[in-house]
This record gives sequence, structure tokens and C-alpha cells, in this order.
Amino acid sequence: MPGSIKGKNILVTGAARRIGREIALRLAREGVNVAIHYRNSEKDAIALAREIEGLGVKAWIARADFEQNEYDGLIERVVSATGTLDALINNASVFTNRSLSGLTLYDLVRNIHVNSWAPFELGRDFKRTMKRGHIINILDSSTSGYDWSHVGYIMSKHVLTEITRMIAVDYAPDVLVNGIAPGLILPPPGKDEEFLKRMDRTVPVKRHGNPEDIAEAVVFLLKNNFLAGAVIHVDGGRHLMDYAHGPHPD
Repeated sequence: MPGSIKGKNILVTGAARRIGREIALRLAREGVNVAIHYRNSEKDAIALAREIEGLGVKAWIARADFEQNEYDGLIERVVSATGTLDALINNASVFTNRSLSGLTLYDLVRNIHVNSWAPFELGRDFKRTMKRGHIINILDSSTSGYDWSHVGYIMSKHVLTEITRMIAVDYAPDVLVNGIAPGLILPPPGKDEEFLKRMDRTVPVKRHGNPEDIAEAVVFLLKNNFLAGAVIHVDGGRHLMDYAHGPHPD
């Protein structure tokens, strides 16, 4: 039987907007108290906190710029405010548009720093500080192959996927570590809904998902105490397609 997460305190990084926001709201509807991490979207974070509190649970906001190493001490700051922490959802990321020919060392390092190293440091701090709980890393369905338009980004998600597997073994049985690999969910920055509709043809179920699909998977993993090292592909089967034969089909 799945457990209850009502009354738990959970930190969601990058929670002020997009998928992170929906995860935070879905958790609040489950009776979870949510710590909202943000970098630049302070107004959005404050508005989200008010909306969550309107659902009858607690909310806290915490700013940290992972590019400036401000993940150091974030877990301790959140625990100081909340009193305890039951789970960490590593959702924050950068998403840079670079082809393989245009990739620079700076772009690669920036992506790995924010998308791979920061979640690793936060997870390690969570394990050391709380001893028990759940960690969920938001990965990417494209790690089943490649993303030729966002090379630094997808390399960093490959690294995070391996980190997820390794710490799932190392942190068990006290901290259960799993991953979620979203597929076609939201249009990337600079794109619109028409982009998603064009890309629907690349998905076996012939449609795109929505942030609620990711949030449901988060709740499922948090309620399950016998999953470790699992990666749930929330992508309509897109990870089963062959990504390795060339540029993005768009």
C-alpha cells in the first residue's frame, strides 16, 4: 500500500515557474508543506507561496543562485526555517541552445554546474543533514539518446542520470533516490504551443504531456518506499524512439 505524504516538508528547487510550480502545487494538494527555491523569480515565488498557504499548508521561500555556488548551505537554511525536511526534488536547471559545433567549454561547465553538480551537492547535504527521506532528480527523456540542439544541457543530464544511479545505491536504505525523465511537456523558451503540436508526431502516443503528468509521477515516487534507482519516463514513449540518427526532427 502506498504511504501518505500529508504533513511532510519538501524542498522543490526551481519551484517558482513551469514544471517546478506544478510540482509544488500538487504536493500542497496532498497536504505537504513546501519550501520553494528560486533564483530570479521572487514575485512568482511569493505568489506561489500565498497560493500554497491558501490550500491550508505551510510554504517558505529560499533564494539561491546555483551558478554562484549558493547551493552550499541551502539545505541547512531550509531546515532552519522548516524544522525538518522529508524530501528533496531537484528540478532547477539551465537550458542553453548550443549545437555540437557551437558548444563551448563555458557552456558545458555552466550546464554541468547547475544541472548536475548542484543536485549532487544538495543531495549529499540532504543525506548528511536529514539521514532519511527521498530524493527525486528531474532528468530528461532525451538521455535515451541525444539532443543535438542543446548539447551542453543534455550532456549535463546524462551526468545527473549517472549520479542518480550511483547515489541510489550509496544512500540506500535510508534515503531513497529516484528520477523522472520528462519528454515533450512544455515549449522551451522562445517557442510556443505550435512547437509542441509540430513535435507531437515524434511521440508514440501522438500528443504532448503537461506539467501535471510530472507532478503525478513525483507524488507516486514519494509514496512508494520500495523504489530506488528507478527512472520514470513521463514522455508518451518517446524515449523508445531512436535519437541517435541525426539532428532534431524539427
